[in-house]
This record gives sequence, structure tokens and C-alpha cells, in this order.
Amino acid sequence: MNFLIKMGQKLKQLDNSFIRNVGWLSAGRLVIRVTRLMTTIVLARYLTPHDYGLAAIVLTANELVRVFTRNGVGKRLIQVEQSRVEYLAQSAYWLNWLVFVSLFVIQCLAAFPLAWFYQDNQIILPICTMALSLLIVPTGLVQATLLQREGRFKIIAITEMIQISSDNLLSLVFAFGGLGMWAIVLPKILVTPIWAYSISRNHSWKPKGGFTTDHWGEMFRFGRNIVGVELLNTLRSNLDYLIVGRFLSIEALGIYYFAFNAGLGISLSVINSIKPVLLPHLCQARSDLKQFGKQYYNTFKTISLAIIPLALLQSSLAPFYVPLVFGEKWIDAIPVLILICLSAIPRPFADAASQLLVAVDKPELDLYWNVIFTGLFTTGLLIGVQWQSIGVATAVLLTHIIFLPLFIFWASRYVFRRIYLYQSD
Repeated sequence: MNFLIKMGQKLKQLDNSFIRNVGWLSAGRLVIRVTRLMTTIVLARYLTPHDYGLAAIVLTANELVRVFTRNGVGKRLIQVEQSRVEYLAQSAYWLNWLVFVSLFVIQCLAAFPLAWFYQDNQIILPICTMALSLLIVPTGLVQATLLQREGRFKIIAITEMIQISSDNLLSLVFAFGGLGMWAIVLPKILVTPIWAYSISRNHSWKPKGGFTTDHWGEMFRFGRNIVGVELLNTLRSNLDYLIVGRFLSIEALGIYYFAFNAGLGISLSVINSIKPVLLPHLCQARSDLKQFGKQYYNTFKTISLAIIPLALLQSSLAPFYVPLVFGEKWIDAIPVLILICLSAIPRPFADAASQLLVAVDKPELDLYWNVIFTGLFTTGLLIGVQWQSIGVATAVLLTHIIFLPLFIFWASRYVFRRIYLYQSD
């Protein structure tokens, strides 16, 4: 009790707007985690490791395509001066439609070489089916970005809570119904209209006029480094799945995928609550060096209090709750779960450093770092796979705890030293 009181006192000392926005997202994702836990228990009981492996391939393929939707257009709308928001919003709307329709076609075409690569034609139809959601997202994407810019994370949190909780509960029902991997895949398509309707309903912005390509060049120039970083982040998030599935087996991938989601899922929900708040939070204080630095380093305090105790607690309890909650057949996943869970600790700190570089118009430096880290990460995984799944998980942990702190130190020193020297001149 004393520990909780002291933690609450520390949180009150931090920046209120940042805490409030993170709080809304965290509260929504807490509800999501409850429904996801229920679903994970049912899926673990009703799905086989092979089902999990097939679902992992389908979801990975979808995620690798969707990374190009995080192309910097939204971040440009968040960062740009207020007087230019409306002009860029109109152009962003039509640019989003071009991007999403193109990605729909690409994902459907990519299903066939992926089926050949994994030697399993069962993945073709679900990969193509998941692509349908790409045709719905553009209807609310600009509004979602403007809500972030305005700091209205309460709406975003509630929308996410309804959408993803519905996804989880539908998966639970479909698993009971014996749909196999479709119990994981199908709900993600069915709930996308919920997100689009809720976001559009809660923001007044509507597209005006006809099709336009104005400002596309500006958004492409700003976004090329952003999409590069997002592509590398997504590749790293899914590279271990690709390697385990290709070099070991679909069943081994199923066990690894279960361990990753059961172990890192809770921590990632907190990390993902922090990440979208970082850039608008930092951009608000760019004109005041002292406040800018204060807001940046205060995020470290918030992250420490949110992530470190959670990751340590979950990893230490894994040997007890995995067989009890999910069943004896997942005991082999426990060592992998513990290692992956611990790798969560440095991740949100590195996210803060990345957003710091974007906030000062240096996204290219973030891209350069991500190229280097992806190379190191890939090398580690290819070495680790020689020792099966446990070797891959060890490589994930070691690359994160060794190299991410180096990046955080360098990025923080670079930005604030550069600003200080500029103001001195």
C-alpha cells in the first residue's frame, strides 16, 4: 500500500496533460487487456499450435503491408502550423485513399508468393480477406489524426476500447465455434467499421471539394523518413516470426507467437498507450527549450513507473500462471515468454528518443539509427535461431537491452546539445 501511495504521489508531480492522455489510453487498453486475456485463455484451449502458426503468418503479412499506411502524413498534420492544417488535411484525405487502395491490391497479390514460401496454401484466402479492412480506414483517418493533434485522446481511447474488445470477444465466440485460425483473423475485419464510424462521428472535419494533389510533394518529403522508420520497426516486430516459421516449423512458430503475445501483450498495451501521445506532447513545448527538456525527461519518469514494475512482475510470475491459466500444453513457451517480456523495458524509452528527433525535424537521423539497429537485430536472430526458439528470444532480449540505451543516450545528447549551441549563437 505504501508503494502504491508513493507511486501515486510521483505521478502527480509529472506533467498533467501527458499523464491525462496516457491515462485515457491506458484505461481503455486495460479493458482491452481483460477481454484479450479471456480470449487468449479460450484460444489456448481450443486452438492448436499449428492454428496459431497460420494466424501468425496471416497477421504478419497484413502488418507488413499496413506499415505503409503509417507514412508520415498523419505526423505532418500533427506537427504543422495551425494555419496550414486545413489545406494539408484536404490533400491528406485523397492521398490516403490512393495509398490504401494500392495496398489492398498489393496485399492480395502478396498472398501467393507467401503461400509458396511457407508451403501452405491455407493462408491465401485469409490474407486476401484481411485486406478488405484497408478499404474502410481512409474514411476516418484524417479525423483520427486531428483528434490526436487536439489532444482529444479520450475519444480515441473509447473508440479503441470498443473496437478491440469487440474483436477479442468475437474471437472468443468463433473459437468456441471451432473456426480455427479464422477465429483470430475474421474479427479484425468485422470491427474496422466500428472504428471508422466512431472517429468520423466525433470530429467535425469533412472533405471539401474534389480530388487534389496539392501538398503531396511536401508530405512525401516529410514522410519518406517516417515510413522508413515505421517499415523497419514493423520488420523488427515480425522478423522473429518470419525466421521461426521458415527455419523451424509452423508449430514452433505457434508456440513462439503464443509466448510473445501472452508475455509482451500487457506491456505492449501500455507502450502503445504512451507512443501516440509523445509527439504532440513534445511539439507543444518546442519554442521553450527549458520546458521542452522538462517535458521530454518527465516522460522517462512516467515510462519507468508504468513499464518496469509491470515487466518484472509478469516475467517473475510466468512459471505459475501460464500452466494454470492457459494449460499444460504451453509450458514449453514459458522461457520464451520471460525473455520476451523483459525485452519490453527499454522499448518505450527508445520510442521517446525517436519522437524527440521527429519533433526537431530530424526524422532522417531516426531512420539512420533504425537501419543500423535492424541490421544488428537481424544478425542476432539468425545466430539465435541455431538454438531454436529460446535462442531467438535470447537474441531479442540482448539486442534490446544493449543497443537501445545507447541510442537513447545519443539522441538526447544530440538534440539538446544542438539546441543549446544554436541558442548560444
